[in-house]
Amino acid sequence: MSIENLEKDLKECFRVAKKDEKKGNKHKGLLLTIPDDELAEEYIKKAKTELELCDIYKQKELDYKIAEEWFYTLYYCALAILAKFGVESRSQKYTALFLKYIEYKKLIEYNDYFIERIMVYRKKEEKSDVDEREEARYSPAIKIEKINERYDEMAALCKKAIFQCEEIIFSDKEFNVPKELLPR
Repeated sequence: MSIENLEKDLKECFRVAKKDEKKGNKHKGLLLTIPDDELAEEYIKKAKTELELCDIYKQKELDYKIAEEWFYTLYYCALAILAKFGVESRSQKYTALFLKYIEYKKLIEYNDYFIERIMVYRKKEEKSDVDEREEARYSPAIKIEKINERYDEMAALCKKAIFQCEEIIFSDKEFNVPKELLPR
């Protein structure tokens, strides 16, 4: 997706969410709010808790739950960053796209790999942690060797994401949604 198309999609997402909220409906995208450092910190705490749960599930040999916790660790980091910007999300797709946009615009330093892992793809050949989470969650398997083999790598990746996210949310820098995304 080109940056122009990404900008256009995000702008429309913000516009539709604002319109839905004005009608008294729950939005299904991104809504401008007030930047909230406390909310961002709560999301970081939740991300850390998700990562801690991985150790418990590993000890109990409940591998099918681990992929879900990895995904949510990364997703709560994303939501923490959005809270720092004053953006409420009700869409995994647009959460990732917003991060991709602000990272591209160099408003944050956050590894694109973390963003790619929470992307929602429509094409079957494009996979992310969303697909792995769903596959593990909805399969009949409890122990999943593939997850066990990747455990150390994914735990380290999640820790790096938390670290980079903390660098952003504990920064004294003021973060604002790019003006070009604001609905008129």
